[in-house]
Amino acid sequence: MGRVVIVGVPKESKVGEYRVSLVPESVRELSKRGHRVLVECDAGEGIRAPDAAYAEVGAEVVTSAAEVFERSDLVVKVKEPQPDEIAMLRPGQALFTYLHLAPDVAQTDALMASGCIAIAYETVTDSRGSLPLLTPMSEIAGRLSVTAGARCLQRAAGGAGILLGGVPGTPPANVTVIGAGTVGTEAVRMAVGLLADVTVLDTSLHALRRIADQFENRVKALRATDEITRACVRDADLAIGAVLVAGDEAPKLVDAETVREMRRGSAIVDVAIDQGGCFETSRPTTHTEPTYLVDEVVHYCVTNMPGCVPLTASYALNHATIDFVFALADRGIEEALRVDPHLLAGLNVMGGHLVHASVAHAQQREFAEPRDVLGV
Repeated sequence: MGRVVIVGVPKESKVGEYRVSLVPESVRELSKRGHRVLVECDAGEGIRAPDAAYAEVGAEVVTSAAEVFERSDLVVKVKEPQPDEIAMLRPGQALFTYLHLAPDVAQTDALMASGCIAIAYETVTDSRGSLPLLTPMSEIAGRLSVTAGARCLQRAAGGAGILLGGVPGTPPANVTVIGAGTVGTEAVRMAVGLLADVTVLDTSLHALRRIADQFENRVKALRATDEITRACVRDADLAIGAVLVAGDEAPKLVDAETVREMRRGSAIVDVAIDQGGCFETSRPTTHTEPTYLVDEVVHYCVTNMPGCVPLTASYALNHATIDFVFALADRGIEEALRVDPHLLAGLNVMGGHLVHASVAHAQQREFAEPRDVLGV
């Protein structure tokens, strides 16, 4: 191992965010490896991990986020840095977190201006070409999308007053899931389990066959042409957007006219909202004010859905991220990026440069090759 790296864990400051980037068990392992960990006081409050639990495993508990940012070589977070946090970043300091830069030009510009090294969980890859740090949160968000949608269909939320699974003598709700990836699969699993009438749409026949095989005759798996998508969404009591283009902005697959044609009191849950959303009528919301109405259709577009189940989500996230945190700390930031192409795929901003092609494509701007910036 090289020099000791100071890893910082600030308390999440986004509205409704109670996850923590490193649980005490992860801090213990980093301490065993000879690294120092700074944890802001009450950072683990949302997962029932008091400051004493962090101190017992070797962390230094500090009183402010400012101290965490000032003293750390590597800041590990859950959600994208808020403006006051970006203002505390310095040149050469590493930030490892979800960024979702594609629809967020202001955050991109601010990170570039800071001179930091910003590595995004959502674009780190693995040997199978999947996104291992996005998967656990996608699983959670997919399952939550159905429970959130079920609440949106209740009369108190502005919905039509429909029970998702119906009861004998009444029909179940019609649920359309757009996208058959991780989010879509978990949404289908929950909707089927709650006895809804489920349709899943995707352009990949392989993904549709997988869904059809997995859920046998309980799901209609259809190829997502424009016409079929419009027809299914118009007929849906609950439409769930579960589309992902890695690092890029989500495509707008459902226009405002189609939303206008949905039945009064139907609901939309746009899980793709972190990347801009796949419904034209979507705009980001928070856990504090999660819904709004457009043409009497309830929209749920919370940008940090797993934040409402922080205990489950923090541990699931840690299990996925910790080996990459070890690599960044043990090897040093730049060396870890040089030797691991999957970690390098997570690099979005470095030294004032935008270095991720998909983010650059979404924002229609120039980017630098990450290996050139690293000097590889």
